[in-house]
Order: sequence, then C-alpha cells, then structure tokens
Amino acid sequence: MTTKATIHSLSPAAADPEQAHRVRLAGAWALAVALVVAIGAYGFDYYSLGAVDRPLSPKHALLRPSGAIGIKLGMLGVGMFLLIYLYYFRKRWGWLASIGKTKHWLDFHIVLGVTAPIIIAFHAAFKFRGIAGMAFWIMLAVALSGIVGRYLYAQIPRHLNAAEYSWQELQDEQLTLTHQMAQQKIFAPGELVAAFHVPDVEMVKHKSAMGALLWMFMLDVARPFRVASLRRRVLGFGAVVLSLGGLLPSGNADLEQVVRAVRRQAALSKRMVFLSRTQQVFQLWHVVHRPFSYAFVVLALLHIVTAMLLGYL
Repeated sequence: MTTKATIHSLSPAAADPEQAHRVRLAGAWALAVALVVAIGAYGFDYYSLGAVDRPLSPKHALLRPSGAIGIKLGMLGVGMFLLIYLYYFRKRWGWLASIGKTKHWLDFHIVLGVTAPIIIAFHAAFKFRGIAGMAFWIMLAVALSGIVGRYLYAQIPRHLNAAEYSWQELQDEQLTLTHQMAQQKIFAPGELVAAFHVPDVEMVKHKSAMGALLWMFMLDVARPFRVASLRRRVLGFGAVVLSLGGLLPSGNADLEQVVRAVRRQAALSKRMVFLSRTQQVFQLWHVVHRPFSYAFVVLALLHIVTAMLLGYL
C-alpha cells in the first residue's frame, strides 16, 4: 500500500518532467534580475553623473572600473561569459554531454549571455572606449544573436534525445491535433482554422531566409491575440475582464483544453511550413555567432593583460 501511495504521489511530477527545469530556470532569472537591480540601485546616483562629476562622488573609488567593486564586477562578468562556453564544450566532452538535456543547457546559456553584458556595462561604468569598448559591443552582439539562436532552436521540432522529427512524424502529430479539435463542440471549425492559419509552403519558398524568419516571428507575436479573440467569443464580460481581454487563461476547463490544442496546432503548422527555412537560417546563425564569441575572448584577454600591465589588477 505504501508503494502504491508513493507512485501516486509521484505521478504529477512524472506528468510534467520539465517542471523542475522551469523552477531552476526561473530561479536563475530571478537571481540575475536581483543582482542587476541591486547594483543599479546602489550605483544609480554615480552612474547618472557625467564624466567630470564622477571623481567628486564618494562612490567613485568603489564603482570606477578599477575600483574595489568595479574590478570585481569585471571579473564576475568575464567569469559568467566564460561559463557560457560550457555549452560548447559539452558537445565535445562525453562526461559533460551526459549531464542534463541540450535545451536545458541552452536556456542557462541564454541567462548567462544576457546577464554578462549588463554586469560588464556596470564594470565599465557605462563608458565604452578602446579595447574594452570593442569587447563590450562584440559581447552585446553575441548576446543578442544568442537570443535569436534560442528562438530558431525552438522552431526545429525535436525528440527528447534531440534528434529531429521526420516530416511524417510531424504530419502524424498534426493529424492527431486536428482530430482532437474536430471533436470539440465550443467553436465552429472555421473559427479555429482562422486562429492557427499559416501561409502555405509555396509562399514561404518565395521569401528570402531573413524575410521568412521575420514572417515566422510575426505569426508568433500575433498568436496570443488570436487566441484571446477565441476566448472572448465564449466568456462573459466578467471573465473577459479577469483574463485581461482573453490574454490570460480563464476558469473554463473545456475552453482552455481547446485553446491548448489550437496553440499546439498553430505552432506545429508553422514549424512544418517554415522548417527548411529555419534550418537554413540556423546554419547561417552558427557561422556568425561563434566567430563573434571567439573575438570577444581575444579582446577580453587583451584588456585584462593591459590592465595588469598598468597596475589595475
């Protein structure tokens, strides 16, 4: 009986194996935001001063790039950026590749990639000149391109073992979702078709790779508003207000079940139509992203060596 009770208590976690990762990721983002807010709040009155007035501030000895706090922020920023490379080494070191999932590593890779440039900006006191300035702007370009890469990665459907779906598997999943939506009684079929409408493959083929990427992104931006429109057709005035015009989930379980199927169908249809274009852009992204990250390491090392020679470290 104890065994059965244990199995029963574990079933919710088993139903959502990604929950633990989402909690860890949310914690990482919360820690990053708290760190940035704390530094910004402490140093706001200093960072908002002009270059002439900063030496007169009582915080100048602490927050200038070579100050007691400023130099530690530089070390923290560079250290965070170097941790980003664990994602690359994971593909080459077998013992590291066996730990966790690729997409989980990529999520934390993005957290570090977004936070590191902000920490480095605080280290530089928002003055970007010389080698350090070049390194910062390259690092910022790496961070922004990393966000784009994460978006592209999410558009390529994958098994849990990170192998790509075959086209037939995509079609099978789409048919299953279509069958589920055909059984619902809340909306007429035409209403749901409008909610997850995507262009056909021939239209996408005539777009450039970047044009297709922008089109795909705009479809993702528009989807929550299309779903909100579906909710408003069913919910009463009070429920519409509580759900912020249908943008938030409602208390109607049947409606939300249909909404989940519609969202999944829309995302799946979009991925199928844009799959070849997404793969092309993703390959191009690799060509651009990595050289920038390597260039930052070289410039950061030059900056550190120069600072050591000048006696700042």
